[in-house]
Amino acid sequence: MLKKKYTCVKVDQQKDGITWVTFNRPEKRNAMSPTFHAEMMEILTRLEADSDTKLIILTGEGVSYSAGQDLKEYFRETDGKPEVKAKASSDSKWRSEKLWMYNKPTISMVNGYCIGGAFTHCICADFSIAADDAIFCLSEVNWGILPGGMVSKMVTDMFNQRDAMFYACTGRTFNGKEAAKIGMVNYSVPKKNLRKETLKLAKELLEKNPNVLVATKHAIRSTQSMSWRSAGDYLAAKAAEIKIKDAARGHDAYAEGIKQFIDEKAYRPVFSPYVGAADGKTTSKGGKPRASAARKTKRAAASRASVKRIA
Repeated sequence: MLKKKYTCVKVDQQKDGITWVTFNRPEKRNAMSPTFHAEMMEILTRLEADSDTKLIILTGEGVSYSAGQDLKEYFRETDGKPEVKAKASSDSKWRSEKLWMYNKPTISMVNGYCIGGAFTHCICADFSIAADDAIFCLSEVNWGILPGGMVSKMVTDMFNQRDAMFYACTGRTFNGKEAAKIGMVNYSVPKKNLRKETLKLAKELLEKNPNVLVATKHAIRSTQSMSWRSAGDYLAAKAAEIKIKDAARGHDAYAEGIKQFIDEKAYRPVFSPYVGAADGKTTSKGGKPRASAARKTKRAAASRASVKRIA
């Protein structure tokens, strides 16, 4: 558990394994300062090694997700200070290099304004959900610079080229619904449902085998730029990595999933993960298979449902 208190970020670790990381500069619309970047790099590094954290949700305090870089503190106040500027630049890579291949699932919950450089961590999180009325904007063209950092590359990869060109060159705003339409976020929901829907996705992800989940997200990220041959070698290595990591917790995801589906009829992969995927525990305290218990529970529920229909 993280006990340290931070100046620009709030960390709220829940007992269910979900950790909320909230950008906490509402008076600045959560604009990113050198201190903010240093804290985020430290927080993500520590949470990655924290056994109590299974999944991270990033969001903003107040009316903004993030208004991008703090122009005064990140740019003007670091001019003529090469060491300070270099550290701020290095720390800011939490948004791209750190988050892009993070070893735990991450979700961006875009609750309001998402401007300029904030596109980076919205895109680099594994999943993004926005409020319908969230406001997105690549405003850099209006004050004379390129989109911040690697945003030009990111939006070109994420959007179709027409949309990327249009929004980067006009600086026009678009809302959460449009963000979902062009691929900036997975989907948008009414603001009143945003937290509930984000938690729903988070809990769904936590039901999966964590080693398989992380390997899968890394595979999706990494194979984008690979040839078919290289991708095949990489994916074979990832499959072997899953077996090694699962073995460390006395588990075999592939064997267990097949056994529960074919032999025990305990689950249907189209609708849910196999029993014990999340925690690796496939037997109860008494040594009986949890899958058998799950199957009996499902049958009992189905029986009760049929009785209700008949009645």
